[in-house]
Amino acid sequence: MITKDTPIMEILRLNPRAREIFARHGMGCIGCLASSTETLENGAKMHNINVDTLLVELNAADLSK
Repeated sequence: MITKDTPIMEILRLNPRAREIFARHGMGCIGCLASSTETLENGAKMHNINVDTLLVELNAADLSK
């Protein structure tokens, strides 16, 4: 399960659909150097995005696609 404290890079590694979800919310985390250590909560704050909304979408995404 992805939490607010999960590093963005870990989310991208675990969930193939995370890139699509981040892009839809305006988070360009794919090539960002900070993504290796930045948590989901910090990244969401930096982009003025509701972290709870991201958590719901990321945890609901079908990991097999």
